[in-house]
Amino acid sequence: MLAAFFLLVAGAVLPFLMMIGVIESTFFLNFFSYTASAAGLFIGILGIAMYVGKTKKQDNMHDYWDEDDHR
Repeated sequence: MLAAFFLLVAGAVLPFLMMIGVIESTFFLNFFSYTASAAGLFIGILGIAMYVGKTKKQDNMHDYWDEDDHR
């Protein structure tokens, strides 16, 4: 998720720097910033989904064992 964060930040900062004229706008830099933003979004959503799935699975296992203790 940390890599996704840096990709999203790069995808937002690079176009801003190109817009204010700090760095020159080239086709490669435009393509890279778009790709970084899209990849960061995809990796971030995938990472969050995997984290939530793992957490729910662990919670379900705890609930299963807690039910057996009460019988």
